[in-house]
Amino acid sequence: MPDVDGFDEFYRGSRQRLLGFVYVLTGDRGEAQDAVQEAYIRAWQRWSTISGYDDPEAWVRVVASRIAVSRWRSLRSRARAYLRHGVTETVPGPGTDTVEVVAALRRLPEEQRVAIALYYLMGMPVAEVARETEAPVGTVKARLSRGRAALAGLLAVSDLEEATDA
Repeated sequence: MPDVDGFDEFYRGSRQRLLGFVYVLTGDRGEAQDAVQEAYIRAWQRWSTISGYDDPEAWVRVVASRIAVSRWRSLRSRARAYLRHGVTETVPGPGTDTVEVVAALRRLPEEQRVAIALYYLMGMPVAEVARETEAPVGTVKARLSRGRAALAGLLAVSDLEEATDA
């Protein structure tokens, strides 16, 4: 079991210095926070060994700077790959019909929404939906039926509203 009090004291005494150091390296506070947090996690996992070092903060500082540099190199590699391969094809956004259906689905109770998604979008048979949702087959059938009826009403209302607005 790691020395919790010793680690807490170490963390409180060194966190600001380490964050400032890594922030200067990265120029990005969020990246610095992520790298320092990861370094402290690794230090906690090895605290029984690291606590015996002459300067545990130096160990965490080296680990945090390596994490920050590794992330920077990864970003640089991705940028080079992007330049090398060019712009990827853009994926068209959802059509208005899809947006309307999703908006209507959001208005359904969760149980009905899940049953409809598993049955219609995932193509699962009713028995498999029942196993997945831990509900009886009859309950799944009822949820599907009620969900379809509710969707029909919700989608018909939006069509009528559009017709009266025109």
